[in-house]
Amino acid sequence: MEIQAITNGSLVHKQVFKGHPGDTSGATSVSSPSLEEDPITISYPATEVVGHGSFGVVFTTQVRETGDRVAIKKVLQDRRFKNRELEIMKQLKHPQVVDLKYYFYETDPQGEVYLNLILEFMPQSLYQRLRHFVTQRTNMPRIEIKLYIYQLAKCLNYLHTHAKVCHRDIKPQNLLVDPETYALKLCDFGSAKQLKPSEPNVSYICSRYYRAPELIFGATNYTVQIDIWSSGCVMAELILGQPMFPGESGIDQLVEIIKILGTPTKQEICSMNSNYMEHKFPQIRPIPLAKVFKREDEQTIQFLSDVLRYDPMERFTALQCLCSPYFDELRQAEGQDEELRAVVQNLKLTDFSDQLELESLTIEETEKVRQRLLS
Repeated sequence: MEIQAITNGSLVHKQVFKGHPGDTSGATSVSSPSLEEDPITISYPATEVVGHGSFGVVFTTQVRETGDRVAIKKVLQDRRFKNRELEIMKQLKHPQVVDLKYYFYETDPQGEVYLNLILEFMPQSLYQRLRHFVTQRTNMPRIEIKLYIYQLAKCLNYLHTHAKVCHRDIKPQNLLVDPETYALKLCDFGSAKQLKPSEPNVSYICSRYYRAPELIFGATNYTVQIDIWSSGCVMAELILGQPMFPGESGIDQLVEIIKILGTPTKQEICSMNSNYMEHKFPQIRPIPLAKVFKREDEQTIQFLSDVLRYDPMERFTALQCLCSPYFDELRQAEGQDEELRAVVQNLKLTDFSDQLELESLTIEETEKVRQRLLS
């Protein structure tokens, strides 16, 4: 989605709720400051709609009280249900997640209720960034890809282990970047869900090119590992300049995957959806990834192999991704490249919170992982 700011100069005043109650901000409370859920008043220049999506509309503006540039996402709200995206975003606070600053509801003349999410602004999507290189007929620098994928892995590790959230729509359009700093942030939690083993989930989820094979097999008891598959597809697309598995339909998507990874074994099919155990598939041999990614080094090929696996249990977790030798260049930037070192320090890539990112580990595991992440 292309986003441009269009203002008409006049100020809009809104009563809004803070995205994270308890945060301090430059806005003024319209009620008792001791109650976290009290609305506050903010103002911003009136703008026109500048972006459309299947969810609703987006426009950008600047909050006068804080000076923050923001994107406002407006979606139709079903009165019967809580908005899952809002409930999840209120819980999320991480450098690689687009921050929810405020939110408010409004009703149109027809009585329809709309939810407005006021979000941290980022200059462009990863899709737009990639198109820049494709139109220039050049490749995205490999170190830039590595910086983005590392931040995505940090984000997914936080989502999966701390927030217990599966995003379910990882794709370049939902990853926002700042090419000046190489910062990356995940957005659009409209499909996100806290998965529970006892609760079936819809399999028709995630944009087609990035859809994990277990979803194509109709699994309803999938795990957060579907996000890992999607992140591998994103990385492959950044390298190739085009989607790795460009299926034209759900079934064709599976055909595209099998063309490269080969026919899944019976065990792999069982791990994705045991209902397909007796289904006969044509036997296709896999193409070595080194032939698909001819210019890439061994560490890159191995990393892609570790995330693009049929069996979700064999697929790397986000934390295993972070510990991969593929990212050693970022960890060792201290003594190598002054420019890269500055980027790594500025983005705080080697900062990890025991509480937010390593809390699922034992003390011994935390120590080992920390040594690996900082070595």
